[in-house]
Amino acid sequence: MNVERLLRMIAGFCILLSLALSVYHDQRWLWFTALVGLSLFQSGFTNWCPMMTILRKLGVKG
Repeated sequence: MNVERLLRMIAGFCILLSLALSVYHDQRWLWFTALVGLSLFQSGFTNWCPMMTILRKLGVKG
């Protein structure tokens, strides 16, 4: 599995998890959803994502 595919899976999981936590626990979890979305948005402009850097350091193939 390559970095881009794994990144999309992690981002989708984080968004779904934080949405579920906001419904069943506390609405402040929506801030985490916003943070993930903001990170994806800025990576579209800068072509840099912190999670991609972490995944590459963990040895995931690009």
